[in-house]
Amino acid sequence: MARHKPAAAIRAAGGIVWRVHSGSIEVAVVHRPKYDDWSLPKGKLEPGETELAAAVREIGEELGARVAVSRRIGTVGYDVAEGHKTVTYWVMRHVGGEFTPNSEVDGLEWLRPKQARERLTYHVDRRIMSDFAAVPLPDSVIVLVRHARAGKRSDWKGDDRQRPIDKVGRRQAGRLADLLVHFAPERICSADLVRCTQTVELLGAALGVPVLTDPAFSDETFSRSPGTTEDAVLALAKPGKVSVVCSQGVAIPGIVERLGRGVVPVDTRKGAFWVLSIVDSNVVSTDYYEDALG
Repeated sequence: MARHKPAAAIRAAGGIVWRVHSGSIEVAVVHRPKYDDWSLPKGKLEPGETELAAAVREIGEELGARVAVSRRIGTVGYDVAEGHKTVTYWVMRHVGGEFTPNSEVDGLEWLRPKQARERLTYHVDRRIMSDFAAVPLPDSVIVLVRHARAGKRSDWKGDDRQRPIDKVGRRQAGRLADLLVHFAPERICSADLVRCTQTVELLGAALGVPVLTDPAFSDETFSRSPGTTEDAVLALAKPGKVSVVCSQGVAIPGIVERLGRGVVPVDTRKGAFWVLSIVDSNVVSTDYYEDALG
């Protein structure tokens, strides 16, 4: 009996890139001459690449755009000649850059969301556009990072506040820096513990942004007064601003549960992070990432 070879799994990523033009929200749709279609910008992952990194890279290649990532919209799947393809999309704010026609994309149009949905050739793209339109665009974004691995507390003989990240934690911090730059944070805050500040130091160096420490973001403060930590986080939710906060394993899931519209995080692993998209101090979406864990 002949055996059927399982269909290949093809992973791709892309985004809905938006801007404000003449007071209206516009999104980017692209024309591909190979297929003579209108679609959302996207492309296949390269070996070892995360979906988030691939999405930003493809946007740069197809649109010539620099972007600031916010909400993860979702994943669609469909069959193509090579196998089953999945595409994960993010909401991305256009920051800069210029489009240059090329062999893969020879046309770019900025359209209002309803017009863009009508222009798109494929149902799956129109579905993603509908999902995009169903959630308000964030006026601020806060990324909550649990510190990278720092060895066992029992093996550290000094003050636990001075316990540093270990070899694995340093690798996680490097991967976190590579990922979190895509959100274009302008402020980086940390609980006043060495392992927390060390987790985001590389990110700060990459962006030229100082790491500001505040005991309000620590487990100790959250356990004693959750409202104090919640207020400190929400104080960062300024219109147009993106902030990163590095904290610990009690405060991070606790804040997500308090702010996340019914989200009940069971755990937040060391080196993982949450992205909160916020409108008028209300969280409209929460996304959890373990991409930096390796």
